[in-house]
Amino acid sequence: MKIGIVGFAGSGKTTLFNALTGQTAGFGGQKVNLGAIKVPDDRVDRLSEIDTPQKTTYAEITFADVPGGRGDSSLDPQTLGRIREMDALAMVARGFAYGGGDPNPIAELSAFESELLLADMQVIEKRIERLAKDHSDPRQLKLLHRCLDAVTDEKPLSRIALSKEEKSALSGFAFLSLKPVLVVLNVSEDQAGAPVPEQLGSAARHQGWEVMALSGPIEAEIATLSPSDQGEFLADLGVTAPASNRFIRSAFSLLDLISFFTRGSDECRAWPIRKGSTALDAAGAVHSDIARGFIRAEVTRFEDFSRLKSESACRDAGVRRIEGRDYIVQDGDICHFRFNV
Repeated sequence: MKIGIVGFAGSGKTTLFNALTGQTAGFGGQKVNLGAIKVPDDRVDRLSEIDTPQKTTYAEITFADVPGGRGDSSLDPQTLGRIREMDALAMVARGFAYGGGDPNPIAELSAFESELLLADMQVIEKRIERLAKDHSDPRQLKLLHRCLDAVTDEKPLSRIALSKEEKSALSGFAFLSLKPVLVVLNVSEDQAGAPVPEQLGSAARHQGWEVMALSGPIEAEIATLSPSDQGEFLADLGVTAPASNRFIRSAFSLLDLISFFTRGSDECRAWPIRKGSTALDAAGAVHSDIARGFIRAEVTRFEDFSRLKSESACRDAGVRRIEGRDYIVQDGDICHFRFNV
């Protein structure tokens, strides 16, 4: 699962990527930089505190620093191809003065949205033209006309009502305006901690996009500090955690992911799965053999285990449940799988 960090040149995409990953990716290159990032989770920390395991493992997601287009465009043909490979997008908008120019994040947001819609429109029109000639798939033709109406009205495809079957039918096109988007306002150091301007927030939410603000330079500086120095630095800023932690968690949610946990003396681990996944799906995420020989899942809510602190106490309190393969795993479930192969 990859989230593309995208936007116009000079917005601070690579600074943010380096702060998140601890890498030193160069600026202005045409290479896509990749980095796997641990998802901060206080629940994993709590389980590790209770169990004192040999190993603690957090969920991970991959970020991609996607080079911007040349000139005024953030999405030249090469960039478009790279973005289509992403599962979601984090669009970085400039909220600081640069090159003698004042920031205009709303204009950047509007231009970015227009480029997504234009790119999708070109794909849709080309496909409609082909289907109109060969009459091979009238249902898809009808669906694509709906999509064309939406993008012509400057409405992202993510805002039109699509059934599960329709989404599946469109998946092969990798439409850009169908991807989840998180707008990240990159502000100057003196604006760190300030809320997102109302007008920008309204513009983003109108398109169904989430929005947050952070300061790339400050996040980059925090990333170079030791944990003890980080606490002092954050206290001076009047905040309790780096904004990048909130960004990573928001990105994780953007992918429609949740975490379930396995725990014990050997390892406490968070496992990312799609929201709506079954116990059988979760078992398969741990190991294919567990799914193949699945018998049952013993499930405890994190909140209950955090309070009672042991399996036996949870069992005695009646909060440890037996679930079958079709159980829909909830965010925060602690699962122990019984299987036989």
